[in-house]
Amino acid sequence: MKIHANILSTIGNTPMVRLNRITKDVAATVLAKVETFNPGNSIKDRMALKMVEDAEKDGRLKPGGTIIEGTSGNTGMGLAIAAIIKGYKCIFTTTDKQSKEKVDILRAFGAEVIVCPTNVDPEDPRSYYSVSSRLEKETPNSWKANQYDNPSNAQAHYETTGPEIWEQTGGKVDHLVVGVGTGGTISGTARFLKEKNPKLKVWGIDTYGSVFKKLKETGIFDKNEIYPYITEGIGEDFVPKNVDMDLIDHFEKVTDRDAAIFTRRIVKEEGIFVGNSAGSAIAGLLQLKDHFKQGETVVVIFHDHGTRYVGKMFNDDWMRERGFLVEEKPTAGDLLKGRDLPLLSVEAEEPVLVAIDKMRRHNIDQLPVMEKGVPVGTITDARLFDAILEDAEVRHQKARVVMGPALPVMAPDAHLEEIAKKLGNGSPAVLVELKQGFGIITKQDIIGKLK
Repeated sequence: MKIHANILSTIGNTPMVRLNRITKDVAATVLAKVETFNPGNSIKDRMALKMVEDAEKDGRLKPGGTIIEGTSGNTGMGLAIAAIIKGYKCIFTTTDKQSKEKVDILRAFGAEVIVCPTNVDPEDPRSYYSVSSRLEKETPNSWKANQYDNPSNAQAHYETTGPEIWEQTGGKVDHLVVGVGTGGTISGTARFLKEKNPKLKVWGIDTYGSVFKKLKETGIFDKNEIYPYITEGIGEDFVPKNVDMDLIDHFEKVTDRDAAIFTRRIVKEEGIFVGNSAGSAIAGLLQLKDHFKQGETVVVIFHDHGTRYVGKMFNDDWMRERGFLVEEKPTAGDLLKGRDLPLLSVEAEEPVLVAIDKMRRHNIDQLPVMEKGVPVGTITDARLFDAILEDAEVRHQKARVVMGPALPVMAPDAHLEEIAKKLGNGSPAVLVELKQGFGIITKQDIIGKLK
């Protein structure tokens, strides 16, 4: 029997998973380090426990004390779990841009949570950094974890995340892609892996509204780069001590929209339910794909779980309000999936009686007329009715005698708007040319599909 003494010993040793569909255009092998398997469902469990244990060792955190921290949610979760097991109280500050789920979860773990405004400078007394510092001074027997500057943050990843990646890849890792917030994950992991493989390239994923990229490239801290952004978990408006620029080869910025879209795509294409920073990381990785060669291995870190973002990135209304939702409109080929092919038709040289019989047996009111595999006309029940009233013997003549104009032919990638335009111009249906033959789409097929 292998039984854990408590939940803290389950932190780490998370799986490495090959990505297949979302990275199909990347020449290299792409592997995801899926940190949602930690008990708090994020990579922050690693450094939260390390910070607590190091603070206990040197006496900064005393028995019965209160842990205080400014957090976007995940670090708070890791600290809250450790606090429950070790007997501490928790007070967390966070920003009003964080998902409601994160705040509710922290409170579920018994923490007091104070929500502060996002759109203020770090030095502003209202910021979640400043409020947490004030609370530490005002609260007896308290300790502020200070994940941004606490060296235990990066050290946790040097001791655990880096070695796990090295072991899981058999020492074959050429690129590391990581979203950068506090800097602990990328710096600690990169330090270990670069000691093992000095040629390793480390790619930091940044967001628009954050200072990292320009600072790395110019050495200038430009306050004009700072503005509010939606993406959670990465980017900063100051430079944490845990961000080691010497270990990061390049920063790649990702838009809020792409981060949100790829957060959803990871779930739909890989079946891995991850959060917003993972979406940013994959979007950035794909922007950088020309740097990754055949035979190389790229490791990307998936920081946290999708349940933190159910009310945001995974909510259609939230996405639509911000113009992020990509409406998936089916093509002509999509509408024909599962249909019996080839298309029911009549040859131009066959008797009209054959057309009548097919239309009756299949309960259809129109029938394409073909000649040597090419659509040359259409027989409709209205044309048949008029022709037979005029001359009943027309039933024994060739189908071409009573056919009208051929139906428009469209490509399988034609969208609903294009199809609807053809149907709106008086055509009763359109034909779609597929590899295995022609398909047909009528007005009834797209009623309810157009928005």
